[in-house]
Amino acid sequence: MFSRLTRRGFLAAGAVAARAETPQKKKTVAAIITEYRYLSHADVICGRFLDGYSPDNVRIEPRSQIVSMYTDQIAKKDMSRDLAQKHGFPIYPTIAESLCMGGSKLAVDAVLLVGEHGNYPTNEKGQKMYPRFDLYQRIIDVFKTSKRVVPVFSDKHLSYSWDRAHLMYKQSRQMGFPLMAGSSIPVTVRVPELELPIDCQIDNALVVGFGDLDAYGFHTLECLQCMVERRAGGEKGVDSVEWIEGDAVWRWRDSEQGRWSIPLLEAALSKSEKVKPGRPEENAKRPVAFLVQYRDGLQAVAYMLNGHAANWAFAANLKGKPGVQACQFGSSKIRGLAHFDGLVHCIEEMFITGKPLYPVERTLLTSGTLAFLFDSRMAKKRLMTPQLSIAYRAPQHAYFQKA
Repeated sequence: MFSRLTRRGFLAAGAVAARAETPQKKKTVAAIITEYRYLSHADVICGRFLDGYSPDNVRIEPRSQIVSMYTDQIAKKDMSRDLAQKHGFPIYPTIAESLCMGGSKLAVDAVLLVGEHGNYPTNEKGQKMYPRFDLYQRIIDVFKTSKRVVPVFSDKHLSYSWDRAHLMYKQSRQMGFPLMAGSSIPVTVRVPELELPIDCQIDNALVVGFGDLDAYGFHTLECLQCMVERRAGGEKGVDSVEWIEGDAVWRWRDSEQGRWSIPLLEAALSKSEKVKPGRPEENAKRPVAFLVQYRDGLQAVAYMLNGHAANWAFAANLKGKPGVQACQFGSSKIRGLAHFDGLVHCIEEMFITGKPLYPVERTLLTSGTLAFLFDSRMAKKRLMTPQLSIAYRAPQHAYFQKA
């Protein structure tokens, strides 16, 4: 038996069908970057928005579109001008013009801030003074004058300065726009695939890192934070930090205070594909350790072992679980730079839904922890960090690539 279909019903059904067949309009994105050259963060992030990407090794087409760009510096081998011509987006001389598409009001659906790479000074502490805060403030100015806000992603640290990073966070909360930031490493594959249970009880935790103590120190600390934030009671913040280096690292490791880290260090290194044969103290000529004391009593350490290890590995003791829980972040057995597929997936999800896949408080806490560690380096002592009383809950299921 056929039901009667009124003219109004017929038209409504046709409209539904037309909507189903019509592709959704892509979200428009303004890219605000420091410089765009081959293998810069602008290249490996913006390039995926322009040409597609493969989270979990599955090729997808972007659901958002870069429609304007601002470059703070033009590299000697700049790529942005050729890409603008190829993809048909303008490069504006100011951030305001980029966000407003040459008009007077905010005219995009999201802002992608990539403030990594470029010719910027390094301060006396050893921190690269990328102008993320200054670029962000110009974005905020447009939001204020337009009386409208959109989601913002800021690559890596919020800022090298705790005060600036904290202000960036406060502004997002006061103005009510979604903010996500951080590193690509927490969302890469893990070998073995390790996700700590939510509300687990962690006795101690450790991460091994390498590379530049600022740029890669951030990667290392965020690897630690994305794991330990899942512990019972949620994250409460960091109580104190201390930077130690040279032979003092091994003296601390072998002391009563640091002896707990020895089996964790061995477990983490056992998961690492890129470890030089021999003992760490023989290979790492200038070791550094970041000692992190959390407000709930958790003790953690990040060993930066240039010359001995050349990737990231995590280890922890969990109450009620035998043995050490450990994994490597990333793998040489997958395609190069796959971690940025995971990061762009997270960015685009926020641009589409307005909901971050992981809390920006993770990046705020990591940014502050690293900033105070550099202060500890200058002071040559442990520093109390009441400013880092940052409480948040980790998502029930952490996003990271599984393929």
